[in-house]
Amino acid sequence: MTVIQIYTFTDVEQAQEAAALGVDNIGFVAGKYGVVHGELTFVEARRLADSLHARATRVALTMATDVDEIVRMAEAVGPDVVHVSTDPDDVGPAAMTELRRRLPESTKLMKAIPVSDESAVAAAQHYAEMSDYLLLDTKVRGLPGVGASGRTHDWHISRRIVESVSIPVILAGGLTPENVRQSMQAARAWGVDSNTGTNIAGGSAAKDMERIRAFVAAVRAQDQADAGS
Repeated sequence: MTVIQIYTFTDVEQAQEAAALGVDNIGFVAGKYGVVHGELTFVEARRLADSLHARATRVALTMATDVDEIVRMAEAVGPDVVHVSTDPDDVGPAAMTELRRRLPESTKLMKAIPVSDESAVAAAQHYAEMSDYLLLDTKVRGLPGVGASGRTHDWHISRRIVESVSIPVILAGGLTPENVRQSMQAARAWGVDSNTGTNIAGGSAAKDMERIRAFVAAVRAQDQADAGS
C-alpha cells in the first residue's frame, strides 16, 4: 500500500478527519519563522501532533537551518518524522549527520530533494546515506526551500532515484487527485504527497476535505490496479 502524505494542516479537527479518511502521514509546519504558509508555533504544532497520537504518522516540516534549532523543535513538538525542507545545502551532509546523531532513534529524518535535472540522482543518493526518507519535490526560483510550488517535475528522474536508493521515497510536487495515479505509474515511489493540490481553490492554504478524500481514493484505486496486474 502506497503511503499517503498530506500537507499543510493547521487545524486539529481537519487533521483528525484526514487521518480518518486514510491519510497515513499528516504534515504540518513547525516553527513561526515567517518563511512559508501555514506555520505553527511549537505549542500549536505540539497540540496538533498530540491529537494524532496513534492515529497517523506526525510529520513536522522545518525551515530552520540551524541544527540546534531543529533539535529544539523536535523536542518541543514530538513528531514522528522531522522533514528538512530547506534548500539542500542549507542543511548539508554534515548537519544532516549531526541531526541523525542527536535526534532520538524513534524520530525519523526526511530530506527534501529538488528534482530539476539529472543531478538530482546523485544528490539523492548522497543524502540517502544520512536520512530515513527522501521527499522528491519541485524547486521554483523565488520560493523558499523545496516544494509548495504546485508544479510537477520529471517523474522519470524520480523513478531513477527510487530505483537507486535503499530508503523509502515519497513523491511530491504538484500532485492532485487528477494526476496522482499517473505519477504513481511513472515513479513507483513508496509514498505520494499532496499540499497545494488538496487546498481550497483560489489560492487559499486551507485544506479541501473533499479533495483529500478524492486523493486517497485515487491512490487506493491505483494500488488495487497494481495488485491485480
